[in-house]
Parts: sequence; C-alpha cells; structure tokens
Amino acid sequence: MLSALPESVTQPILVTQHMPPTFTTILAQHLGRAAKRPSAEATDRMVIEANHIYVAPGGFHMTVDGRETPPRLRLDTEPPENYVRPAVDPMLRSIARVYGSATLCVILTGMGSDGALGGKAVADAGGTVVAQDEKSSVVWGMPGAAAAAGICSAVLPLTDIAPFIARLASGRAP
Repeated sequence: MLSALPESVTQPILVTQHMPPTFTTILAQHLGRAAKRPSAEATDRMVIEANHIYVAPGGFHMTVDGRETPPRLRLDTEPPENYVRPAVDPMLRSIARVYGSATLCVILTGMGSDGALGGKAVADAGGTVVAQDEKSSVVWGMPGAAAAAGICSAVLPLTDIAPFIARLASGRAP
C-alpha cells in the first residue's frame, strides 16, 4: 500500500506493528525501500518530518508529543495495551490530541481489536479512519473491530487505500 502512494503525499507516516525488537528495524528498512521515502525505526524525541515513515520499535509504545514545535516522537514502556507493546491505541490517541481533524488513521489486517479505541479518539477529534476490508485482510480482527465500532469513514480493499489517501492528502474529497 505504501509503495502505491504518489510522491505528492508528503505527510509523515507513523506505523505501529505488533513485532518484537530487531524485526521492527528490518520492517522500517523494508518500508523505506518499498515506499521510496526515508524510513526509520523511531527513537525517543525524534522530530517528525514531512515525507518520512516512522516505525514503533518492538517493546516500546510510540506516541506523539506536541508540546514542542515541531512535534516529536516519544517512546515508553508503559504497560501493554491489548496485550501488546507496541500498541496502536496509544499512538492514535496521541496523534488525535496533536493533529486533531488533520489525522488520517488506516487500520490494516491484524489480530485483536487494537486500533479501535484509538481510532475512536481520531474520529472524535474530527479525523478520518479507514479500515481494510474483510476480503483483502489476512486477519480481519483489527480492521473488523474498527468497522464494528462505527468509526470508519471507509472500509476499503487494500488496493483502494492508497488512492483514497492521495485524494484526502491533496484536499480532494475521498
């Protein structure tokens, strides 16, 4: 999906994947090559830059701290949420607090319901939540939970998500 994003999409991309340490480093490298944009495993207090991909490191929740300009990433070892660390919900709650209605949340295939509560925070802040549809998901747990919560602006096949993001990022109605 990231490789299908046009160069015109320059907003920063934050990724939380339920993976252990070392695997997230490899994931960040792979995503950068596929998307043809700078990508890194996040470090604490890293400045969030346009056109960059940031991956939560295994074993740490990744959140956004908007008390400074520009906003920075924060890493913590607070207790697991939804039985995992990193978890999507803490990241989404923090993004919604900092970026409000400018937030776009995409929930892709995965087990459990992580992302549904954070996605609700995004929707409550006026942001947009998109979930991958059941047919194109390997496991429809996470996107299914978001869809069932009624917080999604769209539930789309994986192949339709990048064009949706491009339209939204350009200011055109999705």
